[in-house]
Amino acid sequence: MSLKIRLARAGSKKRPYYHIVIADVRAPRDGRFIEKVGAWNPTLPKDAERITLDSDRITHWLSHGAQPTDRVLRFLDQAGLAKRPARSNPEKAVPGKKAQERVAMAKQAEEDAAAKAAAAKAAAEAPAEAASE
Repeated sequence: MSLKIRLARAGSKKRPYYHIVIADVRAPRDGRFIEKVGAWNPTLPKDAERITLDSDRITHWLSHGAQPTDRVLRFLDQAGLAKRPARSNPEKAVPGKKAQERVAMAKQAEEDAAAKAAAAKAAAEAPAEAASE
Protein backbone atom coordinates (compact mmCIF):
# COMPACT_ATOMS: atom_id res chain seq x y z
CA MET A 1 0.00 0.00 0.00
CA SER A 2 1.46 3.32 -1.13
CA LEU A 3 0.91 6.19 1.29
CA LYS A 4 0.82 9.95 0.82
CA ILE A 5 0.84 12.81 3.28
CA ARG A 6 -1.52 15.22 1.57
CA LEU A 7 -4.16 17.88 2.00
CA ALA A 8 -7.87 17.13 2.30
CA ARG A 9 -10.12 20.12 1.74
CA ALA A 10 -12.71 21.08 4.29
CA GLY A 11 -14.55 24.31 4.96
CA SER A 12 -17.33 25.96 3.05
CA LYS A 13 -17.37 27.63 -0.33
CA LYS A 14 -14.69 30.35 -0.60
CA ARG A 15 -13.57 29.60 2.99
CA PRO A 16 -10.86 26.95 2.54
CA TYR A 17 -9.55 24.87 5.40
CA TYR A 18 -7.33 21.84 4.88
CA HIS A 19 -6.61 18.78 6.98
CA ILE A 20 -3.17 17.22 6.57
CA VAL A 21 -3.84 13.50 6.36
CA ILE A 22 -2.14 10.18 5.74
CA ALA A 23 -4.01 8.48 2.90
CA ASP A 24 -3.70 5.68 0.39
CA VAL A 25 -2.80 7.14 -3.01
CA ARG A 26 -5.89 5.53 -4.55
CA ALA A 27 -8.29 7.22 -2.11
CA PRO A 28 -10.13 10.37 -3.23
CA ARG A 29 -8.79 13.76 -2.16
CA ASP A 30 -11.49 14.49 0.39
CA GLY A 31 -12.41 10.87 0.99
CA ARG A 32 -11.02 8.04 3.04
CA PHE A 33 -7.82 8.59 4.99
CA ILE A 34 -5.87 6.68 7.63
CA GLU A 35 -4.98 9.41 10.11
CA LYS A 36 -5.23 13.18 10.49
CA VAL A 37 -1.81 14.64 11.39
CA GLY A 38 -2.34 18.38 11.05
CA ALA A 39 -4.27 21.28 9.62
CA TRP A 40 -3.73 24.35 7.45
CA ASN A 41 -5.92 27.44 7.50
CA PRO A 42 -4.84 29.64 4.56
CA THR A 43 -7.37 32.36 5.41
CA LEU A 44 -5.46 33.41 8.54
CA PRO A 45 -2.81 36.15 8.24
CA LYS A 46 0.74 34.97 7.58
CA ASP A 47 1.99 35.98 11.01
CA ALA A 48 -0.71 33.92 12.74
CA GLU A 49 -0.70 30.20 13.56
CA ARG A 50 -1.79 28.91 10.13
CA ILE A 51 -0.30 25.43 10.27
CA THR A 52 -0.58 22.83 13.02
CA LEU A 53 1.39 19.59 12.76
CA ASP A 54 1.65 16.46 14.90
CA SER A 55 5.40 16.02 14.44
CA ASP A 56 5.63 12.63 16.22
CA ARG A 57 3.04 11.01 13.96
CA ILE A 58 4.47 12.63 10.83
CA THR A 59 7.97 11.30 11.55
CA HIS A 60 6.41 7.88 12.24
CA TRP A 61 4.65 7.84 8.87
CA LEU A 62 7.69 9.20 7.04
CA SER A 63 9.72 6.33 8.49
CA HIS A 64 7.08 3.92 7.16
CA GLY A 65 7.48 5.27 3.62
CA ALA A 66 4.74 7.88 3.30
CA GLN A 67 5.57 10.44 0.61
CA PRO A 68 4.48 14.06 1.19
CA THR A 69 3.01 16.11 -1.63
CA ASP A 70 4.85 19.25 -2.68
CA ARG A 71 2.72 21.64 -0.61
CA VAL A 72 2.92 19.45 2.49
CA LEU A 73 6.67 19.09 1.98
CA ARG A 74 6.92 22.89 2.14
CA PHE A 75 5.20 22.82 5.53
CA LEU A 76 7.42 19.99 6.77
CA ASP A 77 10.52 21.86 5.61
CA GLN A 78 9.44 24.96 7.53
CA ALA A 79 8.89 22.82 10.64
CA GLY A 80 12.25 21.06 10.19
CA LEU A 81 10.74 17.58 9.75
CA ALA A 82 11.84 16.96 6.16
CA LYS A 83 14.14 18.59 3.62
CA ARG A 84 12.68 20.05 0.44
CA PRO A 85 15.27 20.19 -2.35
CA ALA A 86 15.62 23.50 -4.14
CA ARG A 87 14.11 23.60 -7.58
CA SER A 88 15.61 25.40 -10.52
CA ASN A 89 13.61 26.25 -13.62
CA PRO A 90 15.69 28.72 -15.63
CA GLU A 91 13.21 28.63 -18.53
CA LYS A 92 10.45 30.02 -16.31
CA ALA A 93 11.69 33.59 -16.72
CA VAL A 94 12.11 33.35 -20.50
CA PRO A 95 9.33 35.21 -22.34
CA GLY A 96 7.01 33.26 -24.61
CA LYS A 97 7.38 32.94 -28.38
CA LYS A 98 5.00 35.79 -29.21
CA ALA A 99 6.66 38.15 -26.71
CA GLN A 100 10.07 37.34 -28.19
CA GLU A 101 8.69 38.09 -31.67
CA ARG A 102 7.32 41.46 -30.46
CA VAL A 103 10.72 42.37 -28.97
CA ALA A 104 12.46 41.43 -32.23
CA MET A 105 9.95 43.49 -34.27
CA ALA A 106 10.44 46.51 -31.98
CA LYS A 107 14.22 46.20 -32.24
CA GLN A 108 14.00 45.96 -36.04
CA ALA A 109 11.72 49.02 -36.21
CA GLU A 110 14.15 50.95 -33.99
CA GLU A 111 17.09 50.03 -36.24
CA ASP A 112 15.11 51.04 -39.36
CA ALA A 113 14.22 54.39 -37.79
CA ALA A 114 17.86 55.00 -36.83
CA ALA A 115 19.01 54.15 -40.38
CA LYS A 116 16.33 56.42 -41.89
CA ALA A 117 17.37 59.27 -39.58
CA ALA A 118 21.03 58.81 -40.51
CA ALA A 119 20.14 58.83 -44.22
CA ALA A 120 18.06 61.99 -43.79
CA LYS A 121 20.91 63.68 -41.90
CA ALA A 122 23.39 62.72 -44.61
CA ALA A 123 21.01 64.00 -47.30
CA ALA A 124 20.62 67.30 -45.46
CA GLU A 125 24.38 67.74 -45.12
CA ALA A 126 25.15 66.93 -48.79
CA PRO A 127 23.41 70.05 -50.31
CA ALA A 128 24.97 72.27 -47.64
CA GLU A 129 28.45 71.05 -48.58
CA ALA A 130 27.76 71.51 -52.32
CA ALA A 131 26.58 75.07 -51.76
CA SER A 132 29.67 75.96 -49.74
CA GLU A 133 32.01 74.89 -52.54
